[in-house]
Amino acid sequence: LRYEPLVDIEPRNMAEAQSDVTIRGDTFENTGLQVGALSIFDPQTGHYLMELPVAPAMLGAPEILTGAGHAIETMNSTGGAVAYGWRQIANAGFITGSAGNDGLAREEIYQGWSGSGAEHAAADVDWSHASGNGTVPFGDFHFDRADARVEWVAPGSRTDLFAGYQASFFGWPNLYTPFDSDETENLETVLVAVNNRENLGGGQYFESGAFYRRNKDDYAFDRFAPLGPVHPYQHTTWEYGAGFGGRTEIGGVMVDYHAEQTTDSLMSTSLIYGPYHSRTLEKIALVPEESWEMEGGAVTLKAGATFDDSNRAGGVFSPVAELAREWNSGGLRRIYASYSTTTEMPSYTALDSSPTSGLFLGNPNLVRQTSRDTEIGLSGGAWGWTGQAAVFYRRDDNLVDWTYTTGVFGRSANPVDIGTEGFELVARHSWGLWSVVLGYTALTKSADYLGAPVTASFYALNYARQRLTAALLLRLTETVEMRLDNSARIQEPDSLRTAGGNDALTSSVGLDWHPQSMRRLEFSAQVDNLWNSAYQSVPGVPASRRQLSFGATYGW
Repeated sequence: LRYEPLVDIEPRNMAEAQSDVTIRGDTFENTGLQVGALSIFDPQTGHYLMELPVAPAMLGAPEILTGAGHAIETMNSTGGAVAYGWRQIANAGFITGSAGNDGLAREEIYQGWSGSGAEHAAADVDWSHASGNGTVPFGDFHFDRADARVEWVAPGSRTDLFAGYQASFFGWPNLYTPFDSDETENLETVLVAVNNRENLGGGQYFESGAFYRRNKDDYAFDRFAPLGPVHPYQHTTWEYGAGFGGRTEIGGVMVDYHAEQTTDSLMSTSLIYGPYHSRTLEKIALVPEESWEMEGGAVTLKAGATFDDSNRAGGVFSPVAELAREWNSGGLRRIYASYSTTTEMPSYTALDSSPTSGLFLGNPNLVRQTSRDTEIGLSGGAWGWTGQAAVFYRRDDNLVDWTYTTGVFGRSANPVDIGTEGFELVARHSWGLWSVVLGYTALTKSADYLGAPVTASFYALNYARQRLTAALLLRLTETVEMRLDNSARIQEPDSLRTAGGNDALTSSVGLDWHPQSMRRLEFSAQVDNLWNSAYQSVPGVPASRRQLSFGATYGW
């Protein structure tokens, strides 16, 4: 996701460490993750959103959900969501390994087996490992993941049963606090999930699933304390969830629907304050859709509502509406206007940390967050280019932000009412030997911290005023490809940012060589942070520096 035009990543290390995912200027807490029919999130903190112990080879390409689509398909997120589907298993596998500077080493092996015929069983397994010393002092990491899946395929139907485990240890100076300490994080995540998808024809489908997730977190503020690491921050969360959704025709009207329920609980050595340590969340979405044929295309109207409920807060109805005009040919293919409302409950770290002492100052009075999104967008193509664009305004009320106040030790969880105005554009073009994907986003924000004495914001006001991404693929020869990924930004100034300035250009370049005589073998070379930028994507957190790696992959 690092160079996905519609996503902004705020990494604390370039390797298998911790990165925050943001969409349209939201925060790490407000982005959602959808896997099949299910919303999977970490109730302790959004920092662990992407602790997903699933091999990328088992998932399809990510889809970025915003606006009405996000409101219908996901739960407990307000800015947007990253959605993955399960990839069908084939008789294929690979083994890969790479090494780089600062002790970087990665290994992975994947194997899939598939039966034949209209109905058949399949299975796949994956194991991966990575470790390194880090590109900054005390930035070492160690990562292991093992997962397996079985699958049943029938005409128009596929069912996947998955189990995975992942352990991730990483150190980084100022990992979460701005107090010049060498911090560490030790995470263990278990995920068990089942997902069924039925394709019913004519754009209709039904998808359902259930999951269990456990995440253990051991955080150390000072790994070199005289009496041993100082880490009275140990937390375990459990989640159980189930849901279904789809699209069907009822009485000549197409209906989008979705329903989910998740129960989670927390056991912690420090998150012992606040009003509760367990909760149940539910969401139901029902959005009918009517279409009218018009010259060269159609007009489509979606209008419905969602209902969010919790045993820890009252239920709320939220509207969803979208009006679209589509054309079957020509340059302009679709134009739309939409309005939607989404809600989210605060995380346990924000709610249950001590409000008076410690590194993270919680707020027991935090309430359900509400986000209202209005946007107009279009998509189409011209002169060989294809693309999409949107302008939007999002109003967030009671959004939870982590802030710093001069003279106060620790960061504080504060509610903020914030308005975000934005424009985004994605354009693609391919020429015989090369292709390019361009992305541009512009954002402005206005914030009201409701009287709280805030000096600086770690997240809500840490955003790119302007951001340009450019991903290029150049086929140098029949066997050699070059990939260039670039991101240039003008960032909102932040007094917590201590290096790299507020403007940055970051790039990575990679070469892939498929020897003519051994086409199943691929050699690669990669340089991340090509310009060795010191820009701090999270204010006060040192940037990962230039990393060079070489690898080889053999596939079958």
